[in-house]
Amino acid sequence: MFYSEDIIEQVRTENDIVDVIGDYVKLQKKGSSYFGLCPFHNEKSPSFSVSPHKQMYYCFGCGEGGNVISFLMKYENYTFIEAMEVLADRAGIELPKMEYSKEAKQEKDLKTKIIEINTEAAKYYHYLLKSERGKLAYNYLSGRKLSDETILRFGLGYSDKYSDNLYKYLKNKGYNDSELKETGLFTYDEKRGVNDKFWNRVMFPIMDTNNRVIAFGGRVMGDGKPKYLNSPETKVFDKSRNLYGLNVARSSRKDYMLICEGYMDVISLHQAGFNNAVAALGTAFTSRHASLIKRYVKEVVLTFDSDEAGIKAALRAIPYLRDVGLSIKVLSMKPYKDPDEFIKAMGKEAYEERIKNATNYFIFQVAMEQKKYNMSDPQEKTAFHKKVAEMILDFNDEIERENYIESVCEIFKIPKDGLAKLVKKTGLTYVGREEKENYEDYQEKKQKKEDASMQAQRILLASVLDRTDWFNKVAKVISPEDFIDDFYRKVASLFWEQMENGEANPAKIMNYFTDEAEHKMVAELFVSPIRANLDLAEQEKAINDAVLKIKKESLDKKAAEASDIAQLQQIIKEQSMLQKIHVSLN
Repeated sequence: MFYSEDIIEQVRTENDIVDVIGDYVKLQKKGSSYFGLCPFHNEKSPSFSVSPHKQMYYCFGCGEGGNVISFLMKYENYTFIEAMEVLADRAGIELPKMEYSKEAKQEKDLKTKIIEINTEAAKYYHYLLKSERGKLAYNYLSGRKLSDETILRFGLGYSDKYSDNLYKYLKNKGYNDSELKETGLFTYDEKRGVNDKFWNRVMFPIMDTNNRVIAFGGRVMGDGKPKYLNSPETKVFDKSRNLYGLNVARSSRKDYMLICEGYMDVISLHQAGFNNAVAALGTAFTSRHASLIKRYVKEVVLTFDSDEAGIKAALRAIPYLRDVGLSIKVLSMKPYKDPDEFIKAMGKEAYEERIKNATNYFIFQVAMEQKKYNMSDPQEKTAFHKKVAEMILDFNDEIERENYIESVCEIFKIPKDGLAKLVKKTGLTYVGREEKENYEDYQEKKQKKEDASMQAQRILLASVLDRTDWFNKVAKVISPEDFIDDFYRKVASLFWEQMENGEANPAKIMNYFTDEAEHKMVAELFVSPIRANLDLAEQEKAINDAVLKIKKESLDKKAAEASDIAQLQQIIKEQSMLQKIHVSLN
């Protein structure tokens, strides 16, 4: 069974959504809501809104939305039960003991089984590394100057040249195909049968913050492609929510983290004593990664490769790190390519010195931007100064802008008065443009996608959920049965019932939906599509258009299903009266 409605509501209401989400996302108050960068998709301009009044969140960019419980489920990959337990503990609420539903128990058991199988696979890979069959891989790691202690600490291993050895090993352990398939460790083909996903590779177990093996990375021995291969995403592995090495780095006593590109960089740094190093897992650095790091430290030092790809990766990561409020520096490893090469050549002390002298991220950004211009050409030099002015506008705080103007002018030999004036001039037309364009683009695309009928139902529901004082006026002509879509009819029924009982608690409606897609749809209803930039007369027209559309389609549906003449005649009579229906909002 699930928790009672009362206990769910108690947990939800005693965990303020702004406080909870604020632990993951940097929020700024705008009007009655809070905005920040969405943790569920990559974006440069904040489109993620959190309403303290409604206790809901919604992203205008990707459509994700829900309440405080669904946020934790989505962000942390928690089950409903796990999210409830975390929030209850946070609020000091003692949850009653409960039995899992069949579905919830199956989900929990499957995750446990995947981790169990991954652990067995890691043991097998490590065993092979130390055997005669793993000699080539062991020699490779030894050649990279990794000690046996480090190899053991990170659980490094080897996947055999034979493409079904792990499969046979785990089958002999008693695991069935349905369980093994969920791990992502095997490929299933009708003609070729079952094969190991990883073969002839050095293996890197990937662990979550609880030191559980959730996935693997593998580096090929020889010239095979791809050079690095990672596990696919599974029930326990989401690469955008995990960082390699974080299970150790989170407990480091250092007040900053080193962010690098790959497994070997992390391992080499840890071996050298820098146990605060982490790396993204086969994907570009995202806002989720930044939010994850923010839980543990206030400062990061980027130690990406010094080649062009590494520089681009650093430039992409900086906005995400900055937007969650982290202090950022960029470490130069020249003339060496990566931390591994640098430490082998120069040693730990030299690397520590580079960390101390790491460049402020914005100065790094400006330096990289300057390389795009011919500074001996007056026209290109001016264009560079304009670009710098545009970049400085990203700082909202005036004192911060002034400080960066001063530093940039000193380092890049730009006249201070000239740049300050250019910043102010650019700001008159630049600030807010991107946000407006992104929002309008989103609205335009969404409008085109929506069917007129669905749009009408959404508009009407969103309007009465947002303005309960309009409900009685709308309820005189519209009932839940008039909503022909099953989802919107259910939402309407729940809200109409609330209003009849005098409780008017729209956020509570979220508790009745467990499907992720439905969570999004419920949350979207709390972002009224008609209230922004419309006066009362325009809002009234929008509502009446929606009422007319819904009522017409409801009657058409009833007419098609009518079973006798008397019923049909009544419907025809109601249809003839449609044009006389009018909801006044005054």
